[in-house]
Amino acid sequence: MFNDIGALELVTLVVLAVLVFGPDKLPKVIQDVTRTIRKIREFSDSAKQDIRQELGPEFKDFEFEDLNPKTFIRKQLDNDELGLKEIRNGFDLKKEMAEVTDAVHGRDAEASSSASSSSGSSPAASSSGSGGGRIDMSKKPEQPAADDRPPFDADAT
Repeated sequence: MFNDIGALELVTLVVLAVLVFGPDKLPKVIQDVTRTIRKIREFSDSAKQDIRQELGPEFKDFEFEDLNPKTFIRKQLDNDELGLKEIRNGFDLKKEMAEVTDAVHGRDAEASSSASSSSGSSPAASSSGSGGGRIDMSKKPEQPAADDRPPFDADAT
């Protein structure tokens, strides 16, 4: 519960409690707080037990911690009945990103696809190398001819 409180913060809280309540009232305040926490825990446990009894034997493995969305999703994703681990392992993002980078920079796609073909390349990578022609995706400024005028832009004037 207090896993993120450091030693300095704990000492600060103790000193603040001594200053606020005084050394003579502090033991009584600590007893009252612990008694209140104990009553809240007992009430919570009895409420959980009542809910489990009302739900019946079908929900005997029901845990209230599963109601937390993060816990529920983590538990469902760890369950390998859906085969999600196989799907997740089927994606090789480094290889896909290298192919995209090679295509954008205009590098030789055949060299990268032949290196990845031994590990089972994707159909898109093999079809891009077999097309014969290459598409130049680099941006080059077009040089206007000597007698061409730049286009007229009415909004710019």
